[in-house]
Amino acid sequence: MLVLSKQQQTFAFSALRVTFSAMSYGSISYNAHAALAKAATDLGILYNTGEGGLHEDFYRYGPNTIVQVASGRFGVHEDYLEAGAAIEIKMGQGAKPGIGGHLPGAKIVGDVSKTRMIPEGSDAISPAPHHDIYSIEDLRQLVFSLKEATDYKKPVIVKVAAVHNIAAIAGGIARSGADIIAIDGFRGGTGAAPTRIRDNVGIPIELALASVDRRLREEGIRNNVSLVVGGSIRNSADVIKAIALGADACYVATAALLAMGCHLCRSCQTGRCNWGIATQRPDLVSRLDPEVASRRLENLITAWRNEIMEMMGGMGINSIEALRGNRLMLRGIGLTGKELEILGIGHAGE
Repeated sequence: MLVLSKQQQTFAFSALRVTFSAMSYGSISYNAHAALAKAATDLGILYNTGEGGLHEDFYRYGPNTIVQVASGRFGVHEDYLEAGAAIEIKMGQGAKPGIGGHLPGAKIVGDVSKTRMIPEGSDAISPAPHHDIYSIEDLRQLVFSLKEATDYKKPVIVKVAAVHNIAAIAGGIARSGADIIAIDGFRGGTGAAPTRIRDNVGIPIELALASVDRRLREEGIRNNVSLVVGGSIRNSADVIKAIALGADACYVATAALLAMGCHLCRSCQTGRCNWGIATQRPDLVSRLDPEVASRRLENLITAWRNEIMEMMGGMGINSIEALRGNRLMLRGIGLTGKELEILGIGHAGE
């Protein structure tokens, strides 16, 4: 467990480094997607479309949208790429490293089918690899193809799962031309991941982040890319810890769904979500009021912002930038010596 060291001083707060992580239209309902888009716009942060394309109703939220290009290429076309503020290439996901995605055909109905550009009732299967990417050189080609397609106006993010040797992987991504590396920890909360994979593959985001940040600094390329981390970011303290370990920003998804009304049933893939979030059944979708859900999301992030301000004040930090990579603000409790070494922090009491 990591805890925050404390010093009481006053401070001024700069910017909140939190954005909503990828949740695709189809895996979640129209109303849930609308709530995320509206809340992100009102808060001045970003939300991620996931790999399901972007419904035409949500193009107006483009300045606050990250559009994703995954292995299945669902819903990817020129207007889609132009619509977002940034483009994310999804190489891997923390909850299911090494395997692809599968959205059951029962969820591919109506506008989901149109948005994803696949027939109604057909399973949306994303292969584990991108079939045009088998090396860093291939990744570099896709990065610059996307930049070329958008006149070099959009930053490109490459999302990977937190796995062993992640530091070397991140070093290659940083040299591929990507502007941002997104790392997803092993407790990422998709309801569709096989439990054997979700609970036994991948590594904690803290260890992955610390390793990547150190490796990029040693190679002198840390300032060439930004680091965004997700998976196990459950509260405001997790955001503080991630930034102190070197992250520039954090992705949150499970916490956002819980704010909207999710009860963590872990049955998202069945399409029978009672809360109107992970379903396409009209009678269930209608249970989620997007306006109410949006206000709940705004309350969550606003509360986190206030808590982050309080914790930073306790540490005598007056800006997020002053906290980034500042491991002196962290101490470990119940961690092994090797874990403390990887994290680059001292033990509590030192």
